[in-house]
Amino acid sequence: MPEGLRVVFAGTPVFARVALDRLLQSRHEVVAVLTQPDRPAGRGQKLSPSPVKERALAAGLPVLQPVSLRVRSAEELAAEPARRTASEMAAEARRQLQALAPDLMVVAAYGLILPEAVLAIPRLGCLNIHASLLPRWRGAAPIVRAIEAGDTETGVGIMRMEPGLDTGPVALELRTPISAADTAATVHDRLAALGAEAAETVLDRLGEGEKRAGEDGGDRPGAGPAVVFRPQAADGVTYARKIDKADARIDWQAPAEAVSARIRAFDPVPGAHTVLQRAPAGEALRLFDPVPVADDTAATASSTAPARPGEIVAVGADGIVVACGAGRLRIATLQRAGGRRLAAADFLRGFPLRVGELLA
Repeated sequence: MPEGLRVVFAGTPVFARVALDRLLQSRHEVVAVLTQPDRPAGRGQKLSPSPVKERALAAGLPVLQPVSLRVRSAEELAAEPARRTASEMAAEARRQLQALAPDLMVVAAYGLILPEAVLAIPRLGCLNIHASLLPRWRGAAPIVRAIEAGDTETGVGIMRMEPGLDTGPVALELRTPISAADTAATVHDRLAALGAEAAETVLDRLGEGEKRAGEDGGDRPGAGPAVVFRPQAADGVTYARKIDKADARIDWQAPAEAVSARIRAFDPVPGAHTVLQRAPAGEALRLFDPVPVADDTAATASSTAPARPGEIVAVGADGIVVACGAGRLRIATLQRAGGRRLAAADFLRGFPLRVGELLA
C-alpha cells in the first residue's frame, strides 16, 4: 500500500472542494488549507466563506486566508505603503507553510498566484488540478472556453506547477466528451469528480515511489519512477482568459451551432444574454437550453422575406425559435433581469413574446 503524504491543499470554489473531500477520505494527511478570503455574498452582502473553507472547518483543519502570497521588498513598500498589510500576511502565511513541512501542495482553482518561493516549500513540489487537456486552454476559464469554442472533448490534468502560466509537465490526464447538450455546469461537475480521482491517483503513485525509494535507495533494477511528468506539447497552446460579462452577449449573426455553444458555455453564470428590441428601452433576457433546429420546422414571420438574425420565428410551449446567421435555434428556458429561470411555457405565460420580434 502506498505511503501517505503530508499535503497542504489550496483551493476556493466547489470544483476544489470536491478534490479536498476526496483527499480527506484518502490515506494522505491534509495538514492545512489555503483559500481566498471570505467575500460578500447574497442580498445582504454578508461575508461568506468559500466552499473549500467550509469543508476544511468541518474537518477541523487549519485554514490560511492571505489576500496575497507575494512578499514585497522594502523598496516596493516605500512606493506602495498600502500593500504593507497584505505583504505581512503573505510573509506570515509562508512561515506557517514552512512550519507544516508538507510533502506536497495540491492546488485546484485557488485564484491566487503562487510565487516561486511558495512553490519551493513542499518537499515534492506543488501539483495543480487543471480542467483542460493541456496545452489547450491554459488559464482561468478552461471549461467555458472549451464549450464556447465547440470542442468535442476536454478533461483534467495533474500538472507540476512552475512559474509560467499552466506550463508545467503533466503526470496524468483523464478525458471526457463534450456533447451538444453539455453546459458549463454539467462539464464542471464531471471534471471536478475526475480531477479529484486523478489527484488521489497521482498522490498514491508518489507515495509508492517514496516507499520504493526508502526500501532500496531508489535503485531498483528495471523499475521506473512511480510517476512520470511529461512536458506539454509545444504546439496547440491556447489561453482561456477570464470571463467578462460582455463575452456572454449573444451574437445572432453567428451560425446556430456557435450561438448554442455560447449559451451553453455561460450556463449557469453569467448567463448568455440578449436584448428584446421592444419600446421604450428594450428588455434584457438570459437564454438557456438551446437546440439547433432545421429551417423548415417553423414558419417565418414573413412568407416572402427571409428571417433576420435574432428574429423570433416561432413561439410555443416548448420554446421560442430564433433565426441565426445560419440556421435556427430553439430556446427552451428564459429569464428576465431580476427574475427566475423558467421553462418557456411558464415564462411565456407571464411575459408573452411574438413572432417577428427581434433579439439583438
